[in-house]
Amino acid sequence: MSSGPSSAREAAEALAIQALTYIAGDAERLGRFLAATGIAPTEIRSAASEPEFLAGVLDYLVGDVGLLTSFSESTAIDPETVEQARVLLSGTPWERDIP
Repeated sequence: MSSGPSSAREAAEALAIQALTYIAGDAERLGRFLAATGIAPTEIRSAASEPEFLAGVLDYLVGDVGLLTSFSESTAIDPETVEQARVLLSGTPWERDIP
C-alpha cells in the first residue's frame, strides 16, 4: 500500500468515519453531536462523504477531552493520531487555549 498523501488522506477520512460511528453508537453522544453541529440525523450519511464534514467530526471529537479519551480507549487509537488526522483533513492546526 502506498504511503503517499492520498493514502494518508484516505486513512484520515477512515478514522473520521470511525469516530462518527463511535459517536452514533450511543444515543446521548449522538444527541450532543447533532445539537452542537445542527445537522439532521437524516443528513449524516450523505454528509459523511464530504471531507469538510469529516474534518468537523474530528474537530468535535478533539474539542471534547472526555469524548476523545473515551474514543481513544475504546479504539486503541492515540489522541495524537486523531489530532494529526484532523489537521490533515482541515488543513489548519488546532490551538489549545492555555491560561
